[in-house]
Amino acid sequence: MKYGARNQIEAKVTRLKKGDVMSQVSLSLEGPAGLSSVLTTESLEELGLEVGDRVKVVVKAIHVLLIKE
Repeated sequence: MKYGARNQIEAKVTRLKKGDVMSQVSLSLEGPAGLSSVLTTESLEELGLEVGDRVKVVVKAIHVLLIKE
């Protein structure tokens, strides 16, 4: 997949909080930092994310996008 964002971080999914419309994915990074991404529940299900999955975090402007390879 090609995309224009250049800021990429490897992360591990540590927690999923599903809602009816929006969901939150908590991530752990190498070192003491952590991130969360809020996305639609439909997107969460389409990605097939599970706790323990490795993902790439792509940061562009105010958006944090998750890519499961």
